[in-house]
Amino acid sequence: MAEYPFDGGVLYYEGQGKGDPILFIHGVTMSCRFFARQIDWFARHDYHALALDLRGHGRSSKVMRGHTIPTYAQDVHAFIEDRGLKNVTLVGWSMGAFVMWDYIRQFGTDNLKASIVIDEAATDYKWPGYDHGFAETVENVAGYVNAIQTDWHGFIREFSASMFATHPSEEDARWMFDEISRVPPVIASTILTDEIFRDYRDFLTTLDLPTLICGGRAPCLAITVAALEDVRERIKGSKLEIFENSGHCPFLEETDKFNKTVHNFLEGLD
Repeated sequence: MAEYPFDGGVLYYEGQGKGDPILFIHGVTMSCRFFARQIDWFARHDYHALALDLRGHGRSSKVMRGHTIPTYAQDVHAFIEDRGLKNVTLVGWSMGAFVMWDYIRQFGTDNLKASIVIDEAATDYKWPGYDHGFAETVENVAGYVNAIQTDWHGFIREFSASMFATHPSEEDARWMFDEISRVPPVIASTILTDEIFRDYRDFLTTLDLPTLICGGRAPCLAITVAALEDVRERIKGSKLEIFENSGHCPFLEETDKFNKTVHNFLEGLD
């Protein structure tokens, strides 16, 4: 557990182990704690496993600026560069995949070994001719903002429950609520809006990096198998693994299978 200075604040992060770095990037309003089971497992399997809280999230400083996907990607790049990390695997869950893609768009792949996408479409908005986004209209987006600003705790409960194929335990529901509620509503609504209108469809066709896509069979948060297959078709040479008993969080719902799947993919690259 440590803190990394940035832009007038600090980013909280956790890391264990030695070996090639594997950096987990969480989804919107989430935190590095969601990857606790991965940090421990990959550290015991000869990786330097890391996860950080993006600005405004978790235990990182709640700075009231820079809440865009490109800025989050710049924070990740500065973290990697300042720590001298080499041959890095980036793992992006949900919005974290957007941060990962924007990192690659801005800084390239020279320092990267591979990318892992966890349950994310190429864009979250249903643009004309694209049916996989969860936000269908601008009015939908305004509704999310209104819910976050007027009933943040209610939004958290509904949002977190919708991520799973089956209901999480009471214990898991409590710690997840605690982590998500650390994000001020003004930050949550700002970054969610920014995320929804990002579009990586064209960029993914240019991505030249070994990539594994993981997602659940249950269409939680409107991320369907069809949306994941669309990502696979756009990223040349990528592989897709569907987790039959999971929704948006296969790393929590099928932890052992997820960890071994990612590990086997990475070991197969050596």
